[in-house]
Amino acid sequence: MKAETQGVNLDNVCEEQLPIPKHKLKGWTHFLGLYAGEHVAATEFVIGATFVALGATMTDILLGLLIGNILAVLSWTLITTPIAIETRLSLYTYLQKIAGSSMTTLYNWVNVIIFTVISAAMITVSATAVRFAFGIPAQLNWYPTNTWFVMVVVAVGIIVVLVAMYGFTAVSNFSRICAPWLFVMFVSGPLVLMPALAEHVIGATTLSSWADFMQIGSMSVWTGLDSEGKPGIGLLEVIGFAWAANTITHVGLIDMALLRYAKSRTYGLCTSSGMMFGHYIAWISAGIMGAGTAVIVQKSIVELDPGDVAFQALGLSGLVIVIVAGWTTANANLYRAGLAAQAIFKNHSRNRTTLVVGIVAVCIACFPFVFNQMLPLLTYAGLLVVPVGAIVFTEHFIFPRIGFTRYWAMFRNLTHSTPAVASWSLGLLFGFGLNALDVMSFYYLFIPTWFFTSVLYIVLAKYHGAAQKYPEEQAKLDAFDKHVEVHQAKQTQLAPDYVHDYSGMTKVLRFVSVSSLVITLVLALNTMFMSVGIPAYESNRELFFNIGFVCTIIYFTSAYWVMQRSKQVTESA
Repeated sequence: MKAETQGVNLDNVCEEQLPIPKHKLKGWTHFLGLYAGEHVAATEFVIGATFVALGATMTDILLGLLIGNILAVLSWTLITTPIAIETRLSLYTYLQKIAGSSMTTLYNWVNVIIFTVISAAMITVSATAVRFAFGIPAQLNWYPTNTWFVMVVVAVGIIVVLVAMYGFTAVSNFSRICAPWLFVMFVSGPLVLMPALAEHVIGATTLSSWADFMQIGSMSVWTGLDSEGKPGIGLLEVIGFAWAANTITHVGLIDMALLRYAKSRTYGLCTSSGMMFGHYIAWISAGIMGAGTAVIVQKSIVELDPGDVAFQALGLSGLVIVIVAGWTTANANLYRAGLAAQAIFKNHSRNRTTLVVGIVAVCIACFPFVFNQMLPLLTYAGLLVVPVGAIVFTEHFIFPRIGFTRYWAMFRNLTHSTPAVASWSLGLLFGFGLNALDVMSFYYLFIPTWFFTSVLYIVLAKYHGAAQKYPEEQAKLDAFDKHVEVHQAKQTQLAPDYVHDYSGMTKVLRFVSVSSLVITLVLALNTMFMSVGIPAYESNRELFFNIGFVCTIIYFTSAYWVMQRSKQVTESA
């Protein structure tokens, strides 16, 4: 099909430069799985242990993480999703219409670097599990000291790159398979290690009340004292970190790349699968697992890596969870990096750009210092992109309401938008200046930085042409958008319909996969509540390790089979 519109052959335009057509929109289950898979990452082991080392109290953790993660979900739902739904564009493409090519190119390079490094960190974390399984020594230096470790990183990285290359559907399908199993594993881990913690604190392997749980958590996990024995962070810091941990994707609008596929604004609430499970339950679970592992192996929690913690809590399934959780997060971030790179190199496909940045990510992942600096990386990366998110939000929502013209820079054929570049630069200076002056908690710096950049952009844009009207240019844009809509409507008619697979074999396979998860959870509950005394606990824990690993194999085999059968039914329809 050839579509000639306004002298432009849309068949020759890369699909990433056009709005997502209706037939490619995804259902809410895709986003539940995608966000659950991405935000239940191997770094949750690192972050969960960090809260312990920073000296948060148990009350601060339970309440602070709840509030902070609710704020994060609302940020996605009220800020990111509406812009993604109305434009159907990734931020990388949309920014071109607002800020011109010079700033967009610079910004895209920043995102390529950020998400490539984050992907590398996830690959490194996954490699720690494989390292543990093969007896490769822990990598404590900033550089690799073992050839086999490098080979493990390369092997793990190849899978991540291949999945990310296949695009959004492959990433979401992979996450949808992993998400239910990850949930069960992160719930089971604390249950399995709680008797060891209980025996260490109250002298018994079983808990008789909620008060016992609070006592164990307050005395052995979140004690309120940091690793040096000094009073630790408080409630506001916990709330701030939970909210700010993903500013790069919600307030920074990076997740327009994912949420442009959503059918409605309410799909922003699907991010709660990642926040309330991944960044609430998983962080709490990781803290308990880290403290329990520290008791068993007689080490400080800061000396443990994710592979150590996961193995002591879940056995061989724990090594799988570190690998899988690292993959699911690396996949989504490498997909974002590939999009940003493709926005720079428009003549190359997203597959090719993803492959290139993937190779770079694998090379970086060979250096263990990357995942050890994960928390500073996430926070500083968020502060870097928040001003750009403020600029885009302001032009999209505020400009029409105050009589300014949206896309004024594009209408003036500007390749360099001085207001956008100046606002971003001064926003960074403002944010990092507040940090240098230490006037407020670092975790909340994105809030004043966002408002400062927004107000500054309004003022500067007014004096560079945003307050003017461009009726001819607007009419041309409206006509082009209409042609794109017609072109995509024809594509939608040619697209095959999705057919649900209700066959008996598929129902059996689904039952098997769900049953394997239920058995795993029952075994974990048995380990916690039926372990009276150390001998019984060790026996139940070993039983969980053995049968739980068998259930893990059964789950992934049956879940993947279901997915493949669904594909075959749809393709044949």
